[in-house]
Amino acid sequence: MTAPRPPATARKVLGRLSLPERTIVADALRTETVGGVLLLVAAIAALIWANVPALHESYESVSHFHLGPEALGLNLSIAHWAADGLLAVFFFVAGIELKRELVAGDLRDPRAAALPVVAALCGMAVPALVYTVTTLTGGGDLGGWAVPTATDIAFALAVLAVIGTSLPSALRAFLLTLAVVDDLFAILIIAVFFTESIDFAALGGAVAGLAVFWALLRKEVRGWYVYVPLALVIWALMYNSGVHATIAGVAMGLMLRCTTREGEEHSPGERIEHLVRPLSAGLAVPLFALFSAGVTVSGGALGDVFTRPETLGVVLGLVVGKTIGIFGGTWLTVRFTRASLSEDLAWADVFAVASLAGIGFTVSLLIGELAFEGDQTLTDEIKAAVLTGSLIAATLATVLLKLRNAVYRRIYEAEERDEDSDGIPDIYEQDDPAYHLRMAEIHERKAAEHRRIAAEMARERAAQTDPVHHRTAEVPGGAGEDGAGPA
Repeated sequence: MTAPRPPATARKVLGRLSLPERTIVADALRTETVGGVLLLVAAIAALIWANVPALHESYESVSHFHLGPEALGLNLSIAHWAADGLLAVFFFVAGIELKRELVAGDLRDPRAAALPVVAALCGMAVPALVYTVTTLTGGGDLGGWAVPTATDIAFALAVLAVIGTSLPSALRAFLLTLAVVDDLFAILIIAVFFTESIDFAALGGAVAGLAVFWALLRKEVRGWYVYVPLALVIWALMYNSGVHATIAGVAMGLMLRCTTREGEEHSPGERIEHLVRPLSAGLAVPLFALFSAGVTVSGGALGDVFTRPETLGVVLGLVVGKTIGIFGGTWLTVRFTRASLSEDLAWADVFAVASLAGIGFTVSLLIGELAFEGDQTLTDEIKAAVLTGSLIAATLATVLLKLRNAVYRRIYEAEERDEDSDGIPDIYEQDDPAYHLRMAEIHERKAAEHRRIAAEMARERAAQTDPVHHRTAEVPGGAGEDGAGPA
């Protein structure tokens, strides 16, 4: 008779990260958080610059100032350079992130990848559906269906930095992976739905350039002076092809090797990402925000956001659609894969992070510009809707996360505790006998010190309560009451 099989242990989702993954995620989030704060500053500066009457004209003049070689089809406005040029750097970093996740991160394991992929897909499909239903009901333009589908990870992390929540690393990593998958599908949406005409000669040149880029990487040719000029040529050809130029950035990012070989501490992709991410988060994205978020805001304009079907669809898509989509996708994945949520977390935490993902800024603004190109009034109203929806989502997430912050702080402190001071959090060393021996020595030294202190305190108390010792202490030398001689 065959012995019965032991019951399979339920797979945990949103559990503690491995130490290497935790380190990589922490480095990425640290840079994105700083970039997110700069993004907030840039967005506020843009709103002030565009809405102060004395400054408004200068904002328009700078935004629409053209520069670049006309012969190459690159005589673009400053705002256009920011959207098509600088954001290519942002998507280059997104491409590297996606490649690393696919070959070395959570997306490498199909079972682990199912959660963020399904959550991200639902988090894009439901907002698009909410926008479509809202717009159809109000008889509006369906062209902006993709606007509320994007999550801005930098803006979301900036909100976490401002409110000071100790969100556990597993939830931060989930948010980061969601945004990476989100960016991938946003790029596909831009490439498929916002390419009106294609210049096949320019596109063929861009593809040939990408092939050369790939061949140089395979032959391990080094030197920025080789790759940067080639990347600029690929970008220019992609722009002139009619396909959005940011596609070139993500394509080059996906080509980088993100696995380590013998003798390498970091892969080429990780090294380049480490160098380029500060440029993306600290310069490219804030400058894009500066020249994209400058919409005229008035009481009437804000009122129109909630009355016009297109803008209301964007707000509801970001606030309601994103939250329901990501939460629902996560719940369905856990339900149908027979997994279980980490015991440290509750579904309320997933709902809070899902609401935080409703902050759609950078890519949402870009898609808004592409969706309603040629209608400046509607474009500005869509931008105002993106800002409004993101602000509402940020406020909702702040309230929900603050309600659970005591729980997060306890998890965070446990993740960070390093009592043996070896640079590795104790929680990752529970299965290492050497760790427990070190901790035994530490506790023995502490116990010996406490015994010494207790013995000294006992001697002091005995001295204070011993009447013979007390009298001797009061009459040193044994003098009598009159001090004339010995007692």
